[in-house]
Amino acid sequence: MKRLHVHVAVENLDQSVGFYSTLFDASPSVLKDDYAKWMLDDPRVNFAISVRGQANGVDHLGIQVETGEELAELAARLKSAGETTREQEATTCCYAKSDKAWVNDPTGIRWETFFTFGDAATYGEDEPEAVRAEPKQACCA
Repeated sequence: MKRLHVHVAVENLDQSVGFYSTLFDASPSVLKDDYAKWMLDDPRVNFAISVRGQANGVDHLGIQVETGEELAELAARLKSAGETTREQEATTCCYAKSDKAWVNDPTGIRWETFFTFGDAATYGEDEPEAVRAEPKQACCA
């Protein structure tokens, strides 16, 4: 079963943890100095917030899968949709070890598809900043 993933960059982690804990009526399943995550079943979502120096607001959306095979199938669908995927294998990000495929939708919104297979002691790395900020090509350039 897949799970929607939403990652929001926030200014004040403590204040935001309080807000989202009240909204979801649940404490975070992961809480670090710079990051918090709720793995909710109602709604079925992996909701994360962080203070990592990014612009405040929605950082990216995603779909979390339960197997490597599901990730490969989802990444293949993204490629067939005509968008360029950026794959990361055995990466550490968000205090987890994962395989990932990233894509920007036609309007530039970043989507992360990922299979998590372990925990990590450090936040790790997101996509490189140069890749995150790739400008979209104009259709008539």
